Amino acid sequence: MSSNTILLVEDNRDYQELIRLAFNESEIEHNLVIVSDGIIALEYLFGTGSFRDRDLNIMPDLVLLDLNLPQLNGLEILQRIRANPITRLLPVTIISSSLEPEDIINGYVYGCNSYIHKPVDFTMLKNFVKEITYYWLIINQAPPYFGALNE
Repeated sequence: MSSNTILLVEDNRDYQELIRLAFNESEIEHNLVIVSDGIIALEYLFGTGSFRDRDLNIMPDLVLLDLNLPQLNGLEILQRIRANPITRLLPVTIISSSLEPEDIINGYVYGCNSYIHKPVDFTMLKNFVKEITYYWLIINQAPPYFGALNE
């Protein structure tokens, strides 16, 4: 059963707020969880640290991952997501200001499902949120047991 949870891993507070505003205008019901660095993202995903009481049977339906983060960068987080059987099938979209071919290639090599240049204009950001939530939360068929602890 889908929880329509989206995990945003983004360290820029201003961009966090813009994304939150864009998601608030979304017509699709969702639960937006925002974390500011890679360590906190992994704590959330694996139920450790301040998230040790989180129900690990409910995983995000989508991870929106910035590349340039404190503690661990986006590629390091992606590697750990893909290396763990609990999280390896999670849909991960990198959202980055970088259009460097090396960053894009590495994103896909490490297992991202999508790489999107960060929208900077609020209208473009609202369209991005509308399209990405519609695709990942409505159209996409996730594996029936992704995130299951019994695998």
